[in-house]
Amino acid sequence: MSPIRRPRLSAAAYAEGVLAGDRLLLSRAITLAESSLPDDQALARQVMDQILPHTGRSIRLGITGVPGVGKSTFIERFGTYITGLGKKVAVLAIDPSSQRSGGSILGDKTRMEQLSHNPLAYIRPSAAGSALGGVAARTREALLLCEAAGFEVILIETVGVGQSETAVRNMVDFFLLLMLAGAGDELQGIKKGIMEMADGLAITKADGANKGAARQAQAAYKNALHLFPPTASGWIPPVLTCSAQEGNGLEAIWEMIEKYERHSRQKGYFEHQRRQQNLAWMHSALKDQLKQYFYSHPAVAGQRQRLEEEVKEGQTGALGAAHQLFSLFRESMRD
Repeated sequence: MSPIRRPRLSAAAYAEGVLAGDRLLLSRAITLAESSLPDDQALARQVMDQILPHTGRSIRLGITGVPGVGKSTFIERFGTYITGLGKKVAVLAIDPSSQRSGGSILGDKTRMEQLSHNPLAYIRPSAAGSALGGVAARTREALLLCEAAGFEVILIETVGVGQSETAVRNMVDFFLLLMLAGAGDELQGIKKGIMEMADGLAITKADGANKGAARQAQAAYKNALHLFPPTASGWIPPVLTCSAQEGNGLEAIWEMIEKYERHSRQKGYFEHQRRQQNLAWMHSALKDQLKQYFYSHPAVAGQRQRLEEEVKEGQTGALGAAHQLFSLFRESMRD
């Protein structure tokens, strides 16, 4: 039995609800933005146009790390610390999707039980789907909707570190990399490209018998970062230690983020980076629309299944099949 679909509201109703801080309408607006239905997408664009002038006033933080580093635990304690300062925090938690079923567990509200009941916090889990970069396809829209709803700090928890785990860097102001100590050769624990993009590193689980290993890892990463080329902002990424279990080091991490914001604003880099991110968002949206248009075009749709079967059976090469589909598309555009 299919779920009952709520009727669409007007763009103005969604926008007014979001701007009033109505969490139900905020969630519905994010769901609207995440929908792949053409009518929903058209309505979502109208909503985004109306809330856009009320965005841009938050600090946007991306948080990533190797599996087992404790991202959700860290975010719950860190988010609780920030709300303790009187700030409103939104957490956009990205869950990995099954490549077989397309499903996602979406269990971050369960893992962040304390924060989910905090009146100053809002947690929105979303499935990564087929989007690369450890983020969901509509994370940017969700981020702006949360800003318009009055959230002052936006935390984006990514799926985990991987080769494509870099898209989040194109939508946040500060990129925090969480690392483990005592898990072998620390410098082999993460790819160089991710470290080069990090604005700060935090060695997690620095408590109990693991404190010594955390300090050793901290020293190793500090030395490694000195070998990297200077950042565009002139900022030298600090390496800190923390314990979400004991609550240690959270204040220092928040102070690091505030210091970075002051530094990057003084250098003019903060606004420059946001402008470049807006351009990246435009090009990303354009690529998505071109892809959807291409695959839904009758000339392509009519031959796609046949060519896919031929490729699977080894009767046609992948590159040749792609060329055929593109040629059909190009010829149809000339008619």
